[in-house]
Amino acid sequence: MKYSRNDAKDYARQNFKGIWAAALTPFRPDLSIDEAGFRKNLAHWNADLGVDGVFVAGKQGEFFAMSVPERKRCFEIAVDAAKGKFGTIMSCSDQNMDTVIDLAKHAQGVGADYIVVHAPVLHFLKSQDETLYDYYKYISEQVDIGIALWSHPDSGYLMSPELCARIADIPNVVAIKYSVPREMYAKLTKLASDRIIVSTASEEEWFDNIVELGWRLYLCSNPPYLLQTKTDRRMRDYTDLAFKGDVKQARAIRDSLEPVRQAFKRSRPAEKPQAHSKYWQELLGQVGGPVRRPLLQMTDAEKKATREAFEACGLGRTAQSSAA
Repeated sequence: MKYSRNDAKDYARQNFKGIWAAALTPFRPDLSIDEAGFRKNLAHWNADLGVDGVFVAGKQGEFFAMSVPERKRCFEIAVDAAKGKFGTIMSCSDQNMDTVIDLAKHAQGVGADYIVVHAPVLHFLKSQDETLYDYYKYISEQVDIGIALWSHPDSGYLMSPELCARIADIPNVVAIKYSVPREMYAKLTKLASDRIIVSTASEEEWFDNIVELGWRLYLCSNPPYLLQTKTDRRMRDYTDLAFKGDVKQARAIRDSLEPVRQAFKRSRPAEKPQAHSKYWQELLGQVGGPVRRPLLQMTDAEKKATREAFEACGLGRTAQSSAA
């Protein structure tokens, strides 16, 4: 550990910033983890694209289709690849509390910077604030590592800004990935930004959140490595300009990415976000591979439509693509 439990907030305030990407987990054709491919992607994202940190084994990474040993192995690979060059946050989300704690202790033990825990699915409940406060308090008492909350509609509810502000008083709760309407995360920023780093996964809202809300952390999804190449780092560029206060130039660069955003969205088949993103990775020369069930693979026709959209959007014309 690089900090104590009681120093977690201060450490995060100094170090948990910049662009953090949610990693897709590359699988081989036999659906085993492509460890070499994962390392290659991690190195490329940091060295070539300017990604400051990675979110490992989350929903983008298909944690729900992975065993606990596989999730732990992904933690180990990411920490070993990082070696002080970029930060790591490990998804310990699970419906089973023993699994959450087991993963959290492993993340702490291998040297991860932080963990993230998704708000659980709760059955039969309509008023869940006390349940959720106790949930995160219990987790926090089992480990010293900094914890990021994660509220998303997938849980069946959204944690209120008031509840999040209350949980923010827990010493090693340091951040939240708040996948909610903008008015909710703006309210939480106002209520508790002195105690918790508030962020959300929308790249389209990232520029406005830097300028209007003073945010310094993008936490996190896949645009940092799907909307950029080694020679076209527009997300990194507009982020740095916005951080420096050059709002006009930052906005112009942010706006210039719109054709890429639209090509990506337009070509994405319904119910195939991870498979589509992995194929887009391959078009960029990264390691993608298949998805695991219950997710669906891309069809040849869907790949063709995606490839055509990619080639027309103006991104990655210098990328060395071997994707078919």
